Amino acid sequence: MKKIILVGSVASGKTTLLQRINGRKIEYKKTQALEVINKTIDTPGEYLEHRAFFSSLIITSVDCDQVLFILDPTQERFMYSPGQASAFPIPVAGVVTKTDIADEEQISDAKELLALAGADPIFEVSSYEGTGVEELMKFLEE
Repeated sequence: MKKIILVGSVASGKTTLLQRINGRKIEYKKTQALEVINKTIDTPGEYLEHRAFFSSLIITSVDCDQVLFILDPTQERFMYSPGQASAFPIPVAGVVTKTDIADEEQISDAKELLALAGADPIFEVSSYEGTGVEELMKFLEE
């Protein structure tokens, strides 16, 4: 599997996705610092939300193969800037999480916003139900 870094706002589903793709028990856990599980780096949402910490994400990504921009379509705020993927020295894909609780319009809007940020391709997943995870895993195995 590619070495990946998960980037997203607080409560966007990064840790739950990490738990799902690494075969761990799904349980709530607030990420307080960079954490490495197998080939997955989980980041605190504050690193995206507070621009002073954003450079930490870029520096950490240098040792990875893939960035995943994570977006919860039920959140009312959008933390990625247009073209933000270009700040990273490696490819950036997008993952719309929580598809089990979002409606189709929210999912569509989230995909559009991730594309605007420069993420490509974009996946739709529910880490709790496991839907869409297989397609994401195939991409990460390439």
